[in-house]
Amino acid sequence: MAEYIESLRLLAERFGRLEGVGKKTAMRMAFSVLELELEDAQAFAQAIMDAREKIHLCPVCQNLTDREICPICSDEERDHGVICVVTDARTVMAMEKVREFRGVYHVLHGLISPMNGITPDKLKIRELLSRVGEGEVEEVIVATNPTVEGEATAMYLSKLLKPLGVRVTRLAYGVPVGADLEYADEITLFRALEGRRDV
Repeated sequence: MAEYIESLRLLAERFGRLEGVGKKTAMRMAFSVLELELEDAQAFAQAIMDAREKIHLCPVCQNLTDREICPICSDEERDHGVICVVTDARTVMAMEKVREFRGVYHVLHGLISPMNGITPDKLKIRELLSRVGEGEVEEVIVATNPTVEGEATAMYLSKLLKPLGVRVTRLAYGVPVGADLEYADEITLFRALEGRRDV
């Protein structure tokens, strides 16, 4: 039936382009939009446009923000001498739920994966090296996922950072191998932070 309604098919197709959304889920989402009152549908569309137009990368840590500099980087009470390097913005949100880490972050926006065409120059590594090169950073915690790509990225970063005279540590994983940090509970993340080790 949906194939015959062009606008519904196009809407489902758009939802289907979102990460992790399959065809059936995309169609359910499209039908859910149709059930919204016109006012709610307009507000939904406006929220998407606002987020897309206002959210950008923080020029310091590369995290997502709608301010000139993100709230974490602009917080003077945080320890700017300790940078926790993460894969994406979702991991920052997971780490912040722990409420134990008082340093700052750096978001790579991916992991090194030559098979998928992701080389170091496609990540925010140059920006990290620039921050460390300013001389105020004492420790870099590499908090990439314990996967092949995560480990490769951690080793690559360690080789670049150690000559700069900073301590490079890796989270001690109470997190299972192959798991995503964004889905880890607060206690597991806290233990991982506490038990970090030198790389």
